[in-house]
Amino acid sequence: MATSAVARETVFALRRQIAKIEGTLPERLQAPAGAPVDAPRNPTADVTPKNITPKNLTIVRRGLAVAPPDAFVRTGAEGLDTALSGGLPKAALSEIHGAATRDAGAVAGFVLSLVSLILKQGPRLPVLWIGTAEIFREAGFPYATGLHRLFGIEPEQLLFSEAPRLLDALWTAEEAARMTALAAVILEIRGSPQRLDLTATRRLHARAQSAGRPVFLLRQAGEPEPTAAPVRLVLSAAPSAPRETIAGPLAGSIGRPAFTVSIGKSRTALPGQFTLEWNPDERSFEERRAGERRVRQEPAANPVPVVSASRRGKDPAPASGAVLAFAAVGSPAAGDQPSPGERAAHRRPRRAG
Repeated sequence: MATSAVARETVFALRRQIAKIEGTLPERLQAPAGAPVDAPRNPTADVTPKNITPKNLTIVRRGLAVAPPDAFVRTGAEGLDTALSGGLPKAALSEIHGAATRDAGAVAGFVLSLVSLILKQGPRLPVLWIGTAEIFREAGFPYATGLHRLFGIEPEQLLFSEAPRLLDALWTAEEAARMTALAAVILEIRGSPQRLDLTATRRLHARAQSAGRPVFLLRQAGEPEPTAAPVRLVLSAAPSAPRETIAGPLAGSIGRPAFTVSIGKSRTALPGQFTLEWNPDERSFEERRAGERRVRQEPAANPVPVVSASRRGKDPAPASGAVLAFAAVGSPAAGDQPSPGERAAHRRPRRAG
């Protein structure tokens, strides 16, 4: 009996240590209030919400605890929400990963859609977007008019913080994650920097849990690495279907924005892939199923090429030189070299900083 008790205490100590590493409170691993004593011994036991009295329970394993409806950011796509056991956790760090630089627009559009859902459910608080100068120089900033039209976000609600170094961006994100005056915090990182490790992401996850606000970690062109985020979604752009009309799909048109969402990591879900369309009128996602694939009309073939193919003729085009849109006052005569200020911009060495 003594050996069994010691072994049980050792297992409980290991569970508490694992919960601390994962950012889960140890008391949430205990049996729900009102449930039978032997219920947690069977991990596949069915625990219904009526047996649970606390309001702050979070799903740790399937069938162990049930979270309240407002604990998740529900996308509205039934398949993805079911796979994630309700949606993305609201008070947690969520990682949204783009495999290549060309996916930066899809990643930004998806997180803005999530922010639109958050603002739709709760108070319209400001959102802070944090990144380094390299991020904003490479991927740019969101378009203010598009924010309001596609996502219902007012331009003054989205705040930007451009940090000179990654260390400064991480510090700003940690300080902002503890604030309850923000609806969400977005941290965009490029590549796989060494400072973005388990320790840094655990601090962000703990601050998000304490404040009850989501923190979205946008990974641009980086390798999947271990983080403390309970959920990692891999994003890429999906082909948009033609715009629907009363007469049917409009040929040659571009419909709603579409995303290919893959569950890269989740503590409660199995890996899966979904195609979501963002409805800017309803401010919600709609899942595009394989059996509901819309028919695309191929554009009419053009029998005449727009530009003739390049050929090795006897009179090749002369090499292009420095061309000015407007002649400067007192411009040099023909044949003279332009001044250094009039040279083409692409001939100058690009500054790395």
